[in-house]
Amino acid sequence: MILRLVSKVGSSTLFSLHYLGDYVIFIQKFFFKTFQNRFRFLLFLKQMEFVGNRSVLLVSISGSFVGAVIGLQLGVLLRMFNAEGIVGAATGRSLALELAPVMSAFIVTGRAGAASAAEIATMRVSEQIDAMESMGVDSFSYLVVPRVLASLIMTPILYTIFLILGIVGCFIFAKIFFQVDSQTFFQQMKWRLDFSYFVNGAVKAFFFGFIFSTIACYFGYHASGGAKGVGEATTASVVASLLLILVCDFIITFFQLG
Repeated sequence: MILRLVSKVGSSTLFSLHYLGDYVIFIQKFFFKTFQNRFRFLLFLKQMEFVGNRSVLLVSISGSFVGAVIGLQLGVLLRMFNAEGIVGAATGRSLALELAPVMSAFIVTGRAGAASAAEIATMRVSEQIDAMESMGVDSFSYLVVPRVLASLIMTPILYTIFLILGIVGCFIFAKIFFQVDSQTFFQQMKWRLDFSYFVNGAVKAFFFGFIFSTIACYFGYHASGGAKGVGEATTASVVASLLLILVCDFIITFFQLG
């Protein structure tokens, strides 16, 4: 029984290390191809529209309601100490440092990341990528590089939208339910929030964009097994992205707090 358990743990560890090694090589190849081959500007713009513009509505709605919920929860707590005036500052700090980068990355992962993994995986199992290579087109530079670069730029922008609308949602609920004065709300935010909070959150969003885009492209690029393989690659990319985003969030927060 013990030997079987040890065998399972060992095989799972080796399997994970195999994927991790392949992923590191994939990232290395991305940096090499980015600076080696010519920049495909039109594909880059297309991916910016796909990752950013098509995610704005989801991020906006999510940010508004998350900010409202956090403001409502904190407002109930702060009212016990007659400190409802700082609900905006408390919500803004929570959003800027933690909720906005993580939640916006989750949303973009579920939409753009899953779609990218499915698209590339479909091209792989239907041999479209092989056909591109046979015609002399560098499939990696064509499919992977523009997606990752677009995600690096658009994820921090979506984080900013999430943060702003989250604060707006908090303000509306604080005004309605706790009768917080507008001047007090924003004055407390000005006093208690530092610009470094926004910078730290944007740095997180930048890394999260790199994580979900490279993982989505990795699983899609190495898919196999027909339609079933496409589904498995898409699911694996989303699950791995969400887990790695949380792990990366802890590591970045640890170093930021220093």
